[in-house]
Amino acid sequence: MSLETYARERNAFRDKVIQHKKRRTVRLGENLTLLFEDELTIRYQVQEMLRVERIFEEVGIQGELEVYNPLIPDGGNWKATMLIEYPDADERRRMLAMLKGVERRVWVQVEGCARAYAVADEDLERENEEKTSSVHFLRFELDQAMRAKLKQGARLAIGVDHPAYQAVVNAVPGDVHAALAGDLA
Repeated sequence: MSLETYARERNAFRDKVIQHKKRRTVRLGENLTLLFEDELTIRYQVQEMLRVERIFEEVGIQGELEVYNPLIPDGGNWKATMLIEYPDADERRRMLAMLKGVERRVWVQVEGCARAYAVADEDLERENEEKTSSVHFLRFELDQAMRAKLKQGARLAIGVDHPAYQAVVNAVPGDVHAALAGDLA
């Protein structure tokens, strides 16, 4: 949308996206959240970036699309933004130091199949020698058998098995399952 159109429609669009994201969000324990991205969630992110940065020229818009389009799943995978959330700044600093590598220990498992671990941060490194970032971008590749089973209603578990943080959702809720299965070809 143009900046002018988006300014008029922003509140309604934002409300729609907030409701949509509820069906695409999985909490793993108290401090880790996965938001499974799709075309709508990324479109919202692009619109917000264009708005905030006042980008209206074609070359700038194309630049934003090139940054964000890789976060849209392709029918054979899921892409998720992982948020590590500790409200207390001191605890957050301590835990981000302990959680180095956590992004590579997040997994999805379709009933009857092996776990598929995340491929993380393909765009740039998000940890250094002292700590990991509080935001990571994950990709989960699902083979044809996994995709077929999910579409037939097989249970989906999601978890993390890092030495400093373990959590599992043994069966994602039906609305989340339906949204994620709907992303698959």
